[in-house]
Amino acid sequence: MLLRDNIYERLRSDILACHLAPGDDMREQDLAERYAVSRQPVREALLRLEREHLVTVQPRQGYRVNPISLSDARDLLRFRLALEPACVAEAIEGASDATLKALDQFREFSGSHEDFIAYNRAFHSALAHASGNRRMAAALCDLIGQADRLVRVSVANVKNHDPTRLVAEHAALIEAMQRREARTAARIIKAHIVQTEKRVLPALKRNAVVIVEER
Repeated sequence: MLLRDNIYERLRSDILACHLAPGDDMREQDLAERYAVSRQPVREALLRLEREHLVTVQPRQGYRVNPISLSDARDLLRFRLALEPACVAEAIEGASDATLKALDQFREFSGSHEDFIAYNRAFHSALAHASGNRRMAAALCDLIGQADRLVRVSVANVKNHDPTRLVAEHAALIEAMQRREARTAARIIKAHIVQTEKRVLPALKRNAVVIVEER
């Protein structure tokens, strides 16, 4: 991996994991020291992240990690609602039995909130790749990665957060996919994402780093 791509991935990961929190100010020199590189790959990474709407350039002041916009969070989840069922449908139609069987590793979970975020990201990424459609998988994995930031910011404010129920939904989806029951799988994944929106958006409204915007 080229140095500029490596720095971009590390910086993007730190933003999505909230190691660099929404609203944090950043300077090229500080980031260069953080990652032990020159300022050039840092500058290139920041410009890429600006195009992804994760950072904002502040003239003569440096950069800032973009706060989470409630409207952008809603848009992200709605885009996922359009894309993920399509990936599931493609997987049911074209994935091998072995690919669908490999999803069994996600039927169970135990661990902390942070462990659950990693588990959840891995599960939904596996669904994306099972589709066999590289463009859809890449787009969905990007959405899932950006959704991690929403989950981390909102999780402390999610009422009655219960990973057990979410894992049960995953298991039901896996079962439907392995049986190649397209309608059942579509119903489950759509309901799963809709419920995510109903949990996450109200929780985001209670967080000080989130911008509440009306359309």
